[in-house]
Amino acid sequence: MASPGREGFEASLAELSASAPALIAGADGLPALEAARVSLLGRKGRLTLLLKSLKDLDLEDRKRLGPEANGLKGRIEASLDEKLGALQGAALEKELDSFRLDLSLPGSPCPRGRRHPLVQTADEMAEILRRLGFSWAEGPHVESDHYNFWALNFPPDHPAMDAHDTFYVKAAPGRTLLLRTHTSPVQIRTLEAQRPPKPVRIISPGRVFRHENADASHSAVFHQIEGLCVDRGVTMADLKGTLRLFLEGLFGPGTRMRLRPSFFPFTEPSAQVDIQCTLCQGAGCPVCKRLGWLEILGAGMVHPNVLRGAGYDPEVWSGYAWGLGVERVAMLKKQVKDIRLFYQNDLRFLEQWS
Repeated sequence: MASPGREGFEASLAELSASAPALIAGADGLPALEAARVSLLGRKGRLTLLLKSLKDLDLEDRKRLGPEANGLKGRIEASLDEKLGALQGAALEKELDSFRLDLSLPGSPCPRGRRHPLVQTADEMAEILRRLGFSWAEGPHVESDHYNFWALNFPPDHPAMDAHDTFYVKAAPGRTLLLRTHTSPVQIRTLEAQRPPKPVRIISPGRVFRHENADASHSAVFHQIEGLCVDRGVTMADLKGTLRLFLEGLFGPGTRMRLRPSFFPFTEPSAQVDIQCTLCQGAGCPVCKRLGWLEILGAGMVHPNVLRGAGYDPEVWSGYAWGLGVERVAMLKKQVKDIRLFYQNDLRFLEQWS
């Protein structure tokens, strides 16, 4: 004859098998379904307590009734999951029914990105020079002192090589690396890549680095765009004609230009190129320091030592080069008085140029 413990367990198991489906099916919402789950499978739920009482039964009863109880637990869990899915689906349907979408209304506007004013200025300059036959060339930001100085005919005692002007980078013994102070190294790399020597007509836009205190007109990181033309029979007249077309395309027809003697290690002769002040038209104003002229770029004929070092015979080949700051041009064209505004990411400033 079966023991009372076994009989009680069987009776409770049968009662749960009959009542649990009805309890779950009768849940009319998520809170009611959660209450049904807790009452059946919670820490003190009816089926949980019944399973804990298995240990009080005989071994043979545990072997027979244990799988039945676990089977009931699996069916209850499946019923709870099914009911949960049904209730969630009904809630979603109710929410969708209460929401009316007018497909004829225009969508939410998506703001369009804008090119940075410095990128706009560099692209404008590059497009003018592209129409003049120049192609785009680039080089690394971290350069060797050979390309940044020596190949450009810098003397050993040139002040630009002082640590106060140049950011040097730790390198292997016997090798000197630095953040390039101008984009002129790209010109040397391009000339060296032409084997045998061939005509070259390139521009080299890019970021450069100098150890300077930031103020309204200086920055430790800024942008340059340089041009190089090397061919047979190139003269100073070619340089002047190219610069005139370039500056008129940049600042408008009729832009007046003048050249003043200057010095750069990599050009001979060298010149500073000025344009008539675009704000006062030469009458004199605070921007041009009452002079009526604005210094815009440096230029000159490529030094024979530079040509010779790159493998070009200066008796056969000649060329011209020039360089200017992108920020300088952007400040003039957009009448910006502080270079730092270009780097502060203030949308109120940047969105003025779409």
